[in-house]
Amino acid sequence: MTDSIMSKAATMEIPINSNGDTGTLPEDDSLEQDLQQVMVSGPNLNETSIVSGGYGGTAEGIIPTSSIKGPAVRYNAEFNKRIPVKGLGSNMHHSSSSSSGMAEETTRGVAVEKLENMKKWSLNTYKCTKQMISERFGRGSRTVDLELEAQIEVLRDTKRKYENVLRLARALTNHFYNMVQTQHALGDTFADLSQKSPELRDEFGYNAETQKLLCKNGETLLGAINFFVSSINTLVNKTMEDTLMTIKMYENARLEFDAYRSDLEELSLGPRDAVGMARIEAAQQQYQAQKDKYERLRSDVTIKLKFLEENKVKVMHKQLLLFHNAISAYFAGNQQQLEQTLKQFNIKLRPPGADKPSWLEEQ
Repeated sequence: MTDSIMSKAATMEIPINSNGDTGTLPEDDSLEQDLQQVMVSGPNLNETSIVSGGYGGTAEGIIPTSSIKGPAVRYNAEFNKRIPVKGLGSNMHHSSSSSSGMAEETTRGVAVEKLENMKKWSLNTYKCTKQMISERFGRGSRTVDLELEAQIEVLRDTKRKYENVLRLARALTNHFYNMVQTQHALGDTFADLSQKSPELRDEFGYNAETQKLLCKNGETLLGAINFFVSSINTLVNKTMEDTLMTIKMYENARLEFDAYRSDLEELSLGPRDAVGMARIEAAQQQYQAQKDKYERLRSDVTIKLKFLEENKVKVMHKQLLLFHNAISAYFAGNQQQLEQTLKQFNIKLRPPGADKPSWLEEQ
């Protein structure tokens, strides 16, 4: 039946309308259905050959379809039209599979790492909390460096006292600034009244000059006090605070060290079988790591406390001398000594009207 169908297909013309449907053949109504069946269920084009000389040609006229280059096509049995097929090569499929596999493996690795970190953090937090509670209720022992602990307590007490000095110095600055502004306004008022009151011109004039001179000296003293406040603020809120941050890290390391030490001591009292020995060995390694961290931070705290004490003495010696000389010169009315004090400590005053930065500097 296939031979008769292919003979008819080779010798007859099949008209196709604009919609791709075959025309009606009066000779054989089943030809269209048989041809469609061959096109759908026939062999794959990649496995067939094209005969150049028609059916029944010689072998020399056979061209393998695998040697034809061009886009792959398939036949639609319904419309009898060739439709290009976008094929996915094996390399592309393998590449996409490899990429998805690598992405999956990376995601799994990140998740496992996060889970492991969370497990370590939870175990460490549990041990430290247990150690802290034991210390609070007097059931656990703690490592104490009496000399270092005394130095830390002195630093905290010193910081509290210096914070009080800084608060009072800022209050003095604010009050004195308001007084200088009042003297400036009073001097302007006296000067205006001196022009408008001929009978009291000299008296108002003297007072206006006095208030202006006091205002000038007050601005000079404000420059010295502001420098004093700035230096104390740096010492308290930066230098001391940096040392206290290191002390906090040291105290946390001390707590972890004692927690792992207690854990090792408890395991050492347990059974000495294979599982117990493995746990003791792991605890010994963790204990040694925490001990190294604790000793390193203790050394850092000792060095920082030493440098802080030296820096504090140097800074406070300079600032207290400045504060004393400036206050004494101002209230003694010695303008020359007041200006000499600022030059001695390299303090430069802002010119009048330069208290507030310009709009360009604020950008």
